[in-house]
Amino acid sequence: YEIAQCLVGSEMCIRDRAQVLSYIKLMELPNGGSLTPAMFPIILFAVRWGLTPGLMAGFTFGLLQLIFDGAYAWGWQSMLLDYLVAFMALGTAEFFARPFKNRMVGVAVGTFMAGFLRFMCSFLSGVLVWGNLNEGLSAWTYSLVYNGSYMLPETIMTTVAAVLIYKAAPQLFAAQEK
Repeated sequence: YEIAQCLVGSEMCIRDRAQVLSYIKLMELPNGGSLTPAMFPIILFAVRWGLTPGLMAGFTFGLLQLIFDGAYAWGWQSMLLDYLVAFMALGTAEFFARPFKNRMVGVAVGTFMAGFLRFMCSFLSGVLVWGNLNEGLSAWTYSLVYNGSYMLPETIMTTVAAVLIYKAAPQLFAAQEK
């Protein structure tokens, strides 16, 4: 029964929430990357269901983004780092939230760290794959500025949203029985 609940929750989280929210673009950059509220449903699912289901939900969302969102990918390395592994990183939220006795602090730290790991995936992709597209900047600087320009605000926005929603409805963040 719990597995069925997890699968239904995952499907609802990814298709009904994250994928739809990914089309609300508050900012979009010319070579891919946009500021959207799409990270939150994956984070919420990961915090509720744990690491493995969270990783699976993130992978599935990354695959959907790759297929349906007009992916900006330049070879398999970019597909892995910018989409599949990057969105899987969001599934680590509960891993980082778990050590904290105060659940709200844990949710905030878990959300921020999951967003940071997603940033690191895109940052590495920027250095390894996209770095030669810059004009006069080192690949490291280019990737830091480009990816940081939308990932930092998205991570902060998602962390603030998680804390505000936690304050209003902490039961949404309760870990589910496995």
